[in-house]
Amino acid sequence: MRAGKYVKWGIYFTVVALLFAGCAAVQEKLGSLKITKSDADAIVKTSKALRKSFSEVTEEEEYYIGRAVAALILSKYKVYQNSKLTVYVNQVGNAVTAYSDRPETFAGYHFLILDSSEVNALAAPGGFIFVTKGLLKRCKNEEMLGCILAHEVGHVSAKHGLQSIKKSRLIDAFKVIGQEVGKKYGPQELSQLTEVFENVLGDIAEKLIERGYDRKYEYEADRLGIRFAAKTGYAPGGLLDFLKTMSDEAGEGSDKGWYKTHPAPQDRLKRAEKELGKLNSIPLIQKVRTTRFNQAIRTLK
Repeated sequence: MRAGKYVKWGIYFTVVALLFAGCAAVQEKLGSLKITKSDADAIVKTSKALRKSFSEVTEEEEYYIGRAVAALILSKYKVYQNSKLTVYVNQVGNAVTAYSDRPETFAGYHFLILDSSEVNALAAPGGFIFVTKGLLKRCKNEEMLGCILAHEVGHVSAKHGLQSIKKSRLIDAFKVIGQEVGKKYGPQELSQLTEVFENVLGDIAEKLIERGYDRKYEYEADRLGIRFAAKTGYAPGGLLDFLKTMSDEAGEGSDKGWYKTHPAPQDRLKRAEKELGKLNSIPLIQKVRTTRFNQAIRTLK
């Protein structure tokens, strides 16, 4: 009950933040001009043209949407309290983001470990990336971890989370946001906004937690992840090694976690092997990174 309450408040504040984020810059510019308030309101309203696709969502809006999705994820999973390992995962993850197609997001990338034995990894819009203890236990070295995080960064880079929002919901959301700036938002209006954004966030959360991204998005994230990992200096075969591990373990429990939200590893393996063959050069596994990984993972319980 308490987690649900926090999620509700998280959605509420997300809505409020989104309401004012879009017009702040315009209002700042208008402040120095000598025009009437009604003229200013009209200009601000006109500047907030109705947006109809995920590609028109701003970086700041994506961040607030992602933060609310992260709150939904954390209402279902506990955070693993291990500061040293969390710092290490962030170091590996941010090394990969630096060589990705999208090295920066509105508030940066954030990597967090979930206290779950499930094998899973989740990427929310704006750069919120989660990995479970169960997944970390399956990693054999830093190359494998780097490739997994590169795959998740691929989801963020290609904005797969935003593409999970139904177009009709997005149009409804921006219709509400695009109302008169001068209008006072009372309980009824805020309730309407909250309902709209609950649906928007629900679309993404369902994809991440219940059904997983569409296969085409997973394949694209594999392709991007292999490229990002190789550019970072990681041996991109780490992704193939992970997929082989998951393929070998498929069976009992294969309807949960990673198996539930990702395509069969055999399907991805063939495609990943082809992508690996397209690389001009393939970095090798470095012992120093494996040593660093073993030292960090030793604290995992």
